[in-house]
Amino acid sequence: MRLRWRARQTFEKLFPERQIYHRSGGTVRYVSLSPWRQALLAGGAAAFVGWSMYATTVMILQGSDAWKRDTESSRKQERNERWLAEARAKESAALALLDERTSEFEKATAEFERRHETLKVLLSVAGGSDLDIGASSRVLASNGSRMLPQAGLDEADPREGRTKDISYTPGTGAKQLSNRLDSLRAEQSAFLDTAEEEAVQRTEELRGVIRMTGVGVARILDSGSPMGGPMIPLDSKVSARLSTETDPAFAQRVAQVAARLDEMRRLENVARSAPLAAPLSSGYRTTSGFGVRTDPFNNRMAFHSGLDFAGYRGAPIRSTAPGVVTYTGPRSGYGTVVEIDHNHGFKTRYAHLSSVAPGIRRGTRIAIGDVVGGMGSTGRSTGTHLHYEVWFRDKVYDPRSFIRAGRHVHEG
Repeated sequence: MRLRWRARQTFEKLFPERQIYHRSGGTVRYVSLSPWRQALLAGGAAAFVGWSMYATTVMILQGSDAWKRDTESSRKQERNERWLAEARAKESAALALLDERTSEFEKATAEFERRHETLKVLLSVAGGSDLDIGASSRVLASNGSRMLPQAGLDEADPREGRTKDISYTPGTGAKQLSNRLDSLRAEQSAFLDTAEEEAVQRTEELRGVIRMTGVGVARILDSGSPMGGPMIPLDSKVSARLSTETDPAFAQRVAQVAARLDEMRRLENVARSAPLAAPLSSGYRTTSGFGVRTDPFNNRMAFHSGLDFAGYRGAPIRSTAPGVVTYTGPRSGYGTVVEIDHNHGFKTRYAHLSSVAPGIRRGTRIAIGDVVGGMGSTGRSTGTHLHYEVWFRDKVYDPRSFIRAGRHVHEG
């Protein structure tokens, strides 16, 4: 009871009965507010303020969450945009690298193809020389003798492996491709080195053979010879091809090898034209040498311009080199004669023949080993034999030197 009484007193103290006077138009009115009505109004006001504060707090909190969500969304968007930009940059870099690698590959392939074509031209030109680089085969001459290496420099087929595996396939690394192209270039360089070494070796062998004839390499190579001179001009095909080369070092190297091959080819042509074979295949003996001797008719010293071979009558006399017949018939002191021009200044004379072979007449083209006539004793002769002479540029030389040199070229 006491507690209720105190509560009532406190309630009446907080909300005493109030009267509100309102005067309007000379009339005074009043409104009486009881404690309970005041309490209801105060409670409503408190509830409104409380709701307003709650709503404001909720709005503030929700706004903060939305701001956080917006901020996080913005960060995610920025991160995604950054990743996308990085991905695009990487893609662009990859495409640029691919374009660069493709361009490098195409340039390297074009360079290799140019080099290959240049080497093919070099091979075709050198192939006309009858030398087979690295070949050991020998070609039978028409008379059964064997010549030293005489094939064409046609090594394109055996060397076709140099052009294989050059195509680019997916997954091939740039370093692997670069190493392969470097390997191909090295093989091309090695091929040129081999060609040059063997051409030089072959050239020196030919020079040695020519020196043994007594003619002298210098005389054959001087300006008056079809060989040209010390300067060896390149083949027109090689020169034309080298004019399109973009690698000066490679062009210079090919030109150097081409000059070596050209020199070798020209010396081979001379060696093939030189009468290095013996005029009789077998069954003969030398009866008189070249040079000063006692003349068999008057016993006086005289110059003998050839080499005499004795044998049986009618023994086949063979051409000692390919050439063209320039004369057949009688000649003073020589009896029946066949004379042959072998080109490059070389000529041979076969004298005292018993007969000229059928079909042998002026202008007849013959090969090495072809029969030109039979051994006899016509003209100024003491018996059946062959008088054989070798001429170079209207100067007579000892045939024995040519036959001796031919032993290094011909094998019976």
